[in-house]
Amino acid sequence: MRPQDVVILLKIIALGDKKWFLKDLATQLNISNSEVSESLHRSVIGGLIESDKKTIKRKKLLEFLVYGVRHVFPAVEGRLARGMPTAFSASVLSEEFVVENPYIWPAKGFSTKGISIAPLYHTVPQACENDTLLYDLLALTDALRMGAKSDVLIKLLSQRMGIS
Repeated sequence: MRPQDVVILLKIIALGDKKWFLKDLATQLNISNSEVSESLHRSVIGGLIESDKKTIKRKKLLEFLVYGVRHVFPAVEGRLARGMPTAFSASVLSEEFVVENPYIWPAKGFSTKGISIAPLYHTVPQACENDTLLYDLLALTDALRMGAKSDVLIKLLSQRMGIS
């Protein structure tokens, strides 16, 4: 697996019932068509998406995010920078957790100053600007990448992933 595989799977979830093509994912995430295709193939092999490459195995993906993502793609705190709030500083979690310094994805055009965390893929901030659900999913995933594992966090992620 590669970090962008998680981003692509979460984008498919964020699209909901909307019909999409591979080129749509590539355009909306700023990832090449070939990389999206290879990613979907890896996710089939990893058992996170059906062989139709459209149906996410949501419970298996949630299990991976809760128990594995922090080991495979840990979030490492970086330097102070300006960017888009993530993890505990994103609006989806900011009322549940209190942090002294905000966590951000470094990105131009955003004014929040905080501790930088590299996003799973460098185009994530731009992809999340107009996709609130994708933003919530990736911010929650970042909290897991940082080692947090609370019932509130897992419940919020499950709800946004459409898991009852």
